[in-house]
Amino acid sequence: MTVLRMEGVSKTRGDGAHATQALRDASLSVASGEVVLLEGASGAGKTTLLAVAAGLLTPDAGRVLLAGRSLADLPPAQRRRHRAQVIGFVFQRSNLLAQLTAWENVLLVALLAGRSASDARQATTDVFEQLEIGHLAPRGPDELSGGEEQRVGVARALVHRPALVLADEPTGNLDGAAGRVVAEALASCAKARGAAILVATHDARLEPFATRRVPIVDGRLDQGH
Repeated sequence: MTVLRMEGVSKTRGDGAHATQALRDASLSVASGEVVLLEGASGAGKTTLLAVAAGLLTPDAGRVLLAGRSLADLPPAQRRRHRAQVIGFVFQRSNLLAQLTAWENVLLVALLAGRSASDARQATTDVFEQLEIGHLAPRGPDELSGGEEQRVGVARALVHRPALVLADEPTGNLDGAAGRVVAEALASCAKARGAAILVATHDARLEPFATRRVPIVDGRLDQGH
């Protein structure tokens, strides 16, 4: 089943003389069980594509279908609810809530996705174990290193078992062992749960886990790679 479909998407960032066309007629589909690597240099359009795919940015042209539904056609409240249930997003910067512990940050996402309190707690326990970060659970974001914060961010993206995981450089701050744990967790999410995974990266360590690689250069996708 196709979880994400982007059709002829273009997006300009900035205004006037500073405007840059970040995406140029980009079309991409990601199906259940796929791990697709979006590969390109810094500034190629990877982050913009993920943000448009998630509905965080509105395209200037084209459309985005998420689990068969056009985000543009949904009222704002319904769009937010659909995103919360269907998408898990790993940001380059984790954006953890400073007033919550690592555990509470992850638990909150499961609750917002509509899981019951008991299910949300169990799912949080499971993902902390899967990513080998149980010792980080009681710490606040200011007590975490950059790599630890990134792994909590990955846990937050996976906890509610989303149909689509969008990950922006998820292993960028991680050493070899931690990076492999994250890569294996993403691959397991696709293989065991049937999620669609789209990862923006230039980290070669992720390539063995990929089912497909899609280069992006100056906002254009190369589907023939």
